Amino acid sequence: MLAVEGIDTYRGPAHILNGVSLHVDRQEVVCLVGRNGAGKTTTIESIMGFLPVRSGRILFHDEDMTTLPPHERAKRGIGYSPEDCGVFPDLSVGENLMISRWLGDTVARRRNGGPRPDAEAQAFGLFPEVRNLLQRRGLHLSGGQRKMVAIARAIMLSPALLLLDEAFEGLAPVVVNRFAEAVMKIKAMGVSILMAESHLGAATRIGDRLYAIDRGEIIFHGPPQAALADEKVVKALRG
Repeated sequence: MLAVEGIDTYRGPAHILNGVSLHVDRQEVVCLVGRNGAGKTTTIESIMGFLPVRSGRILFHDEDMTTLPPHERAKRGIGYSPEDCGVFPDLSVGENLMISRWLGDTVARRRNGGPRPDAEAQAFGLFPEVRNLLQRRGLHLSGGQRKMVAIARAIMLSPALLLLDEAFEGLAPVVVNRFAEAVMKIKAMGVSILMAESHLGAATRIGDRLYAIDRGEIIFHGPPQAALADEKVVKALRG
């Protein structure tokens, strides 16, 4: 579904990603793990089109998207929940969700030409609490609520691929369990997931495959349990 082929990405003069390659197949959860500053967010933002790629290619359903702007990637069915959640503070939760709801009609027509799934039922099925927040402004949400809204908004797009950047960061352990269950529900909807995560333990719980990144280079690819036994990966994550 997604193929990232040898991309190099810069932030200003800093060369962040060096020949990063990874792929995501249909209906699987792939975790990209690494410590803070290793290149996880830069990888996600390169795939979404927020950062230009200097070399390499990004393919989605065999279409070269390397130079497409972010909104065109969204129209092709790539959902995105950023690390900072990206919830508009002056809009209500309902208005935040409606942004993706509108675009989701275009995504569904492009994909199959027929009716789309019930986006509201899917989003509220993940996080029923969001239904009770529809009138609340984004400014007045807690950290956990913002993460719920960000993921629900991405699901409103009816994506084929969902990019999650640090979805578990800053959450209490009991809340992490809720979010892990939500990821599994999203997978059951037929959505593929690429998830950037700092904690190896959390990634191994939900990932079908795992990539480890350090200093902008992929240093491991394989089954999650193999990563736990790899001293190089564990050492890199500890910094």
